[in-house]
Amino acid sequence: MSPVGAKGNKSKKRNGKSGVPAQRSGARGAAAAPGPGQGSDFAGSRFTGSAAQQYGQQYNTFVQQYAPAPSALDALQALPPEFTGRDEDLAPLLDLLAPDSGTERPVAVVAGMGGVGKTTLAHAVGHEVLKRGWFTGVLLVDLRGYDPQPAQPEQSLDALLRRLGVQPEHIPPTGADREVFYRSHLAERGRKGERLLVIADNASSAAQVKPLLPPAPHAMVATSRRALPGIGRPRTLHQLQPDDAVALLALALREANPEDRRVEEDREAAERVATACGCLPLALQIVAALLVQDPDQPLAERAERLAAGNGRLDSINDGERDLRAVFGQTFDSLLPQQQDLFRMLSLNAGPDISTPAAAALTHHTETAIDNQLGQLAAAHLITRGTTRGRWQMHDLLRDYAVEQTQAHLKGNRTARRKYDQARERLTAHYVKRAEGARTHIDLSDQLQPSPEFQDREGALRWVDGESGTLIATAHQEAPSEASVRLCFALTEYLQYRELRDEALAIAALSLDSLRSLGDRLNEPSAWSHLGYALRDLHRYDEALDAHTTARGLYERLGDTFGFAKAWENGGSVLEALHRFTEALEAHATARGLYEQIDDVRGQAITWNNTGITLRSLHRYEEALAVHATARELCEGRGDTNGQANALSSTGITLQRLARFDEALVVHATARELYEVRGDTHGQAVAWNNTGITLQDLGRYDEALAAHATARELYEAAGDTNGQAVTANNTGITLQDLGRYDEALAAHATARDLNQAAGNTHSQAITWNNTGTALRALHRHGEAVAAGRRAAEAFESLADFTRAGEALGELATSLEAGGAGADEVKATWLRSAGAYDRAGATVKRDESRAKAEAVGGGAG
Repeated sequence: MSPVGAKGNKSKKRNGKSGVPAQRSGARGAAAAPGPGQGSDFAGSRFTGSAAQQYGQQYNTFVQQYAPAPSALDALQALPPEFTGRDEDLAPLLDLLAPDSGTERPVAVVAGMGGVGKTTLAHAVGHEVLKRGWFTGVLLVDLRGYDPQPAQPEQSLDALLRRLGVQPEHIPPTGADREVFYRSHLAERGRKGERLLVIADNASSAAQVKPLLPPAPHAMVATSRRALPGIGRPRTLHQLQPDDAVALLALALREANPEDRRVEEDREAAERVATACGCLPLALQIVAALLVQDPDQPLAERAERLAAGNGRLDSINDGERDLRAVFGQTFDSLLPQQQDLFRMLSLNAGPDISTPAAAALTHHTETAIDNQLGQLAAAHLITRGTTRGRWQMHDLLRDYAVEQTQAHLKGNRTARRKYDQARERLTAHYVKRAEGARTHIDLSDQLQPSPEFQDREGALRWVDGESGTLIATAHQEAPSEASVRLCFALTEYLQYRELRDEALAIAALSLDSLRSLGDRLNEPSAWSHLGYALRDLHRYDEALDAHTTARGLYERLGDTFGFAKAWENGGSVLEALHRFTEALEAHATARGLYEQIDDVRGQAITWNNTGITLRSLHRYEEALAVHATARELCEGRGDTNGQANALSSTGITLQRLARFDEALVVHATARELYEVRGDTHGQAVAWNNTGITLQDLGRYDEALAAHATARELYEAAGDTNGQAVTANNTGITLQDLGRYDEALAAHATARDLNQAAGNTHSQAITWNNTGTALRALHRHGEAVAAGRRAAEAFESLADFTRAGEALGELATSLEAGGAGADEVKATWLRSAGAYDRAGATVKRDESRAKAEAVGGGAG
């Protein structure tokens, strides 16, 4: 359904006569007064004299027929031109209100935070139901729920009766009588074929709305910043989606000036404005008004102003509308303890908070704090997260909470001490849990599993849910011991989940903190963590520098284990740099140091890494021998993880020797060991290696099945990068089967996953494979474009081995597409140059030979 933009067709006003009522008279006291629903019918009544006085005094009621008065059943204002993005919210409301919905008296409650657009949505519903002819009129009433003096039910009933055309002298004096009269009047209209929609806007409690509920066949839509229990069907309204928020901004600007093209001319800045406004309609409308007032202001300038410091709410005020005031109305309606909790939540650095963390923050039980959080959620100052037991706060509400906290603490030493203690409790909670999780996630068998978690899966689930908050807390608390402890606790998790950019940021943060604290004892570990992160980002020269620095610091401290580890890490980076001889020397040095301290696990790791380097040198038989040594050492100490890793390395080496059947057996054994350990990620790796081996054997259907299993396991482990790898390998297998269109789809999936993970290197690999599939389909132009993207990405990442390969594929695609000989030759020479920089002399010579075979003038 397209957004409702125009006012609906007006329905004809019906002013039917009230009939000839029977006259009643007599005295009645307060005890005998009929209440709502007791059957009294005041349709057409007139109240005189003492009727305006309190219950308990006698008065006469004269019922008489009166002339019809004008009604206000079509008072809806036109929707704002920028109304957009609410189709999914309109649809269920319209379904409920449809004549054939099966609901006798439909009632809906649209709830959401201040400024989210509840009133506009309710009006859009009104316009649409009139347009469709489902209702003969719409009654509007503003309950002013968050004003200093909210409308009382008797006031709202008075307003509704007047809009229904009831003359003031015929309106009963008390709320109870007005409620009966209101329902009687609506019932009479219903009997005459009318169907009215009551829009009760801006309610703060169910008590404001209940007396206004209409009888069948009429309906109601109420709006509130709170949940209204017992009032109809709830519908929570959230902020707009980012694209819809940008669309609202563009529509608002063009409404003021059709020539205003600022959004179209700088879409990126428009998105930043929308993000800074939290995609909140009111905030966007205010900012649009400010932009209209300053037609020469670039969107980028407005975006920077909105993002600057703590004054974002100051920039969302156009003189008539103030978002801070809207939030203030809701905040002021809270009880003192609720206000205190709302302020305290701003102390949490992350994007959300769990119930246990909130309990630590407030020093309450989880049961008590869960109830209080539920009350804030009912007020739409926080929202329940997608995971049960987690709570989120809108960015702009968070800004408001921070302001309220600062104001509360100003000059109040008692409050400041209370809030400082709360923050310390929260940070201690995160540190304790994170360090406990690390003992389960680390697979070195060197850490005693913490009782904080039952198993590895539970620890991973917890860190998955809290990782954003833990990282934010580490930054907020830096430089401090707590910040460093959080950084160190997160290292293995970030490596396991292959969150490479986050790992780099955390490693750099811990290093800066340790330097600021003057902690020389832990500084070398931080350098090692930095080296891991840089290596995983393929920034090998920087990684080598980091490990070399760590090595020097460990040596000065006399830490032989750390010294050995630094040599080992440096060897792995040297292998990635194709400096194989130096890598072998580094591994040997590390192994000798591990032998000095009788560290069998360390020796096994160095033997396995030595085998990987020998494999890169095509010294496969030697590689198999040292992998076997590594495996034997792991078996001797009962290290099943080490055994599985050594077997995986052995299987890959057997593949290089074309001993595929043996490789399959070895990969199967590795899978079994990973399964025994409950290592889902390791099982995924082993299945992926199995799939590649089956592909080498030409058993393509089995290979596809193996890659599918690997992908499911990677998904279960939460490894987006692993999922991308298996999708890419699936694409390669499909190419081998000649199923190129399916291969393209698989490579596209891999690219999307890599993009989601921020893995530029893997994206480049997938672009290279995409190019080969396109070439096979004779889509040469697209193949060339894909090849260029891959080559440029590898060159920018300084992965010259991959760059040489991608440039070779590009040259092949250019030639297949009929490119000139000079361009093809130049591309082959670029490939040779890349291989030369990588030290891959054999590949370099092959590319040079290809260039010479082409001929042409390039050289």
